[in-house]
Amino acid sequence: MQQLEGEIVQQISGLVHGEPDLIANLSNVSALLNEYLADINWVGFYIMREGELVLGPFQGKVACIRIPVGRGVCGAAAATGTTQRVEDVHAFPGHIACDSASNSELVVPIIVNDRVVAVLDIDSPKYARFTPEIQQEMEAIADVLATLNW
Repeated sequence: MQQLEGEIVQQISGLVHGEPDLIANLSNVSALLNEYLADINWVGFYIMREGELVLGPFQGKVACIRIPVGRGVCGAAAATGTTQRVEDVHAFPGHIACDSASNSELVVPIIVNDRVVAVLDIDSPKYARFTPEIQQEMEAIADVLATLNW
């Protein structure tokens, strides 16, 4: 991955450029991230709908459909508007275990006009899977996605 650092952000930017359909874009981004990131078991989006997070496009096993804002790692990211990088999800208060194989998680809010419109959620079976560098890269991707037609 080190040699690709930064390239994935450019690739995603090019992939979504000029395509107005949000679901198509999020589907392709989740597929690309699933191929790009090693040692993950789920990657996808939860979209803010009427005050709660609702499952969007993803790659992985069947997932929780609705997550209340403030509950679990995704809900914490939505409530605070800040990235949540959790080395051990079992130690996270209120963690929602959609897949018992997940041990670490990275959730990045997508913010448009100071409002969380969605979160990018990535789970891994490895503890402490996500580094600060990966977090920065995923935050840069979230910035690209914030330019989409929400």
